[in-house]
Amino acid sequence: MTSALIIEQLLNGLQFGVMLFLMAAGLTLVFGVMGLINLAHGSLYMVGAFACAAVASYTGSFWLGVVASLAASAAAGALVEVTVIRRLYNRDHLDQVLATFALILIFSEGTRYLFGSFPLFLNVPDMLAGPISLPGGLQYPLYRFAIIVVGALVAFGLYLLISRTRLGIRIRAGESDRAMIAALGIDIRLLYTIVFALGAALAGLAGALVGAIQSVQVGMGEPVLILAFVVIVIGGIGSIKGALVGAVLVGVVDTLGRFLLPQFFQLFMDNAQATSIGSALASMSIYILMALVLVVKPKGLFPANG
Repeated sequence: MTSALIIEQLLNGLQFGVMLFLMAAGLTLVFGVMGLINLAHGSLYMVGAFACAAVASYTGSFWLGVVASLAASAAAGALVEVTVIRRLYNRDHLDQVLATFALILIFSEGTRYLFGSFPLFLNVPDMLAGPISLPGGLQYPLYRFAIIVVGALVAFGLYLLISRTRLGIRIRAGESDRAMIAALGIDIRLLYTIVFALGAALAGLAGALVGAIQSVQVGMGEPVLILAFVVIVIGGIGSIKGALVGAVLVGVVDTLGRFLLPQFFQLFMDNAQATSIGSALASMSIYILMALVLVVKPKGLFPANG
């Protein structure tokens, strides 16, 4: 096993973590500001992926597809917030879970009706095709490296938005005391719609970027949603910083676990057994990580409210 292989897997883990961050950032914003459990967040990820694939196929431009993914997922998020989510803020979490689970079914069947049951495929744009040479002579796929860069830029942009803008002040105030900012004359309904649309756009962007690596298919958002919930539990609910740190931890632990554990077990058992046991433990690794974090810090690593 060479150091280049380990570095490559670390970068793969970082790229996976960045994708999870784009999902988890919107999810943690919605939960932190609105106190809402949104199981349909993965469906907005799927909407972004399908919008990107459809527009890129029609126009031949991946970049127009990315713009379409942002617009479609943000519009879908705003529409869902106005028509459904708005009625759930003062309901208990069970009602929120049931309603947003129903939205998953609606989005899945609606997407299947529009696009069919067969997967769609996105091509990596020509300018990002091929490898990039990193220090040490390592060749790494340029597109995956670009996803890491995009994730870093989005994280920095969210930091500026939350900490340096009037909207960010309102979002942080909404996390602390929703009744007070409403009493101060801020249109809380508009704020909620903006936050929900922003979270949806981030999920749609993640779907568009991942669509060029994986296939775009109905139901693709649900497995990622589970991991996004793990991320925000580890990082701390309502915290963008926590979402970033948690996502990178989950991405790296999951990727390195799938790479290293089978090789470790091959030292003292046959390949078939080692692969089976190593893969099973690797699948459990992020949940073990979550449990360990919660033992030490029950509110997550960087909880928004202390």
